[in-house]
Amino acid sequence: MSAGRRVMQRTLLKSKIHRVRITDANLNYEGSLTIDSDLMEAAEILPYEQIKVYNIYNGARFDTYAIAGPAGRGDICLNGAAARMGAPGDLIIIATYANYSEAEAAAHKPIVVLVDSQNRKCADKAMIDLAVVK
Repeated sequence: MSAGRRVMQRTLLKSKIHRVRITDANLNYEGSLTIDSDLMEAAEILPYEQIKVYNIYNGARFDTYAIAGPAGRGDICLNGAAARMGAPGDLIIIATYANYSEAEAAAHKPIVVLVDSQNRKCADKAMIDLAVVK
């Protein structure tokens, strides 16, 4: 590294679950978003990891954390205050971000998890060139 060159970290999209459907909302839960654990694994989201949620239907955008739900059921449940940010049937995008060095950023491709109407992961050929589709 040459003298005076600063080391930069960039925040990039790490992974997202694209256009998943909200299945439930529980205002009385302590908070978070319950996500089918199969989808969490595919998107490399850990329990209690910070996530950003974008509601396609109403434009709401908020941060919370992930809680693993039962595998294979397709559960996506807004909990606590987040239950006010959407309703069952709304489509949302769940995104995670991470910091990468300049070298890592140059080669980085985010993970994009695509789902069917039952919130089960599937592949869409149109997305393959944009990311690592799981």
